[in-house]
Amino acid sequence: MSLSRNPQELLAIAAELLDGVHDRFVSGVGAPSAVHKGPDDFATAVDLELEKRLTGELRDRTGIDVHGEEFGGPDFDGGPIWVLDPIDGTFNYSAGLPTAGILLALLDDGVPVLGLTWLPLVGRRYAAVAGGPLLESGRPLPRLGRGSLASSIVGMGAFNIDSHGRIPGSYRLQVLAQLSRVSSRIRIHGSIGVDLAFTAAGILGGAVVFGHNAWDNAAGVALVRAAGGVVTDLAGDPWTIDSGSVLAGAPGVHGEILDILGSLGDPRSGLEGGHAQ
Repeated sequence: MSLSRNPQELLAIAAELLDGVHDRFVSGVGAPSAVHKGPDDFATAVDLELEKRLTGELRDRTGIDVHGEEFGGPDFDGGPIWVLDPIDGTFNYSAGLPTAGILLALLDDGVPVLGLTWLPLVGRRYAAVAGGPLLESGRPLPRLGRGSLASSIVGMGAFNIDSHGRIPGSYRLQVLAQLSRVSSRIRIHGSIGVDLAFTAAGILGGAVVFGHNAWDNAAGVALVRAAGGVVTDLAGDPWTIDSGSVLAGAPGVHGEILDILGSLGDPRSGLEGGHAQ
């Protein structure tokens, strides 16, 4: 580890800065698209404003550079670097749904050593240093105990059945169908940050994340690990900053979900020439 400052001190600074943008985050709900980023993807003016503000403040207060979703930054696998998603769940935020938040992680040699997930619209703030405990609004939560999929709610990433991308819609539908046979309930929140934070807090038993972006995943991975949960990719390999997916869950629940995913085979096995069969 190459950190030159106490992680607890850095966590306190980061929490103060996220608290400082709470009111702006809340007042901006409903902001329309300002930057088109690709099919079904956009950023609002509030995304850009918050990223610029927090990037400057984090650099000034900690001396550590920042990689943000909207403006980029240094590589993830070097020395200490903040990874910031100023608004996770942008579609929700723009539509006025409360399942949106701010995600911030501190990576050291690519490993999340701090994670913060602020959900201003539902009044939740989750934070942790590697090793725990998980803090909710500054209060330590108990470590995750062993659970069962049958008694758990599972968060799952969104899907479009016609998607032919890296993890195609046909595979995602199979995941949904098979999980629904065992899990108490499936929930699609439209926010990776929400799914992973709620898994860390024990609200969800697990989360299936199809996305691979570090700014979406790193903070939540830090939270789940700090809470005593299990984090891998969808194939069961240890999660790293380069992983293409995330499977997070309480002990026991994670293993049951992984068994289901394993029974479905390779996500691209149903593809031929880039088209789902």
